[in-house]
Amino acid sequence: MEKRTVLFVDDEEKFLNSIKRALFGEPYETLFANSGKEAIEILRQNQVHVIVTDMRMPEMSGLELLKIVKEEYSHIIRMVLSGYMHVSTLLSVVNEEDVFRFITKSSEFTEELKPAIQKAIDYYNHYNKRDKLVKESQ
Repeated sequence: MEKRTVLFVDDEEKFLNSIKRALFGEPYETLFANSGKEAIEILRQNQVHVIVTDMRMPEMSGLELLKIVKEEYSHIIRMVLSGYMHVSTLLSVVNEEDVFRFITKSSEFTEELKPAIQKAIDYYNHYNKRDKLVKESQ
């Protein structure tokens, strides 16, 4: 099976570096962007299967990024990893942008992040396989 790719988007370089360290050796490719605009450029140039974004970023918020991803790259599984969010905003993002998982930034976020990414990849694989079978049967 083809190796999957996960894109992480956060404006905090230290946080992205901690994700890089935590996910070293995982069975998927990792890409990193410091902004929503950089993430869009990466999406244009790479095949991405899962995106994990922070919500509060300058220039383009995570919500704006998720809307673009949903419209232009609907096959990508969308996740949020954020430390700042009101409950009403969280519910709106999850429901309107079809967010697969919301993970809170905490000192132990990697304990939740690793299995959540694997579940997102499994979910992608399941629906990708189903879509191929449907196309082949037509």
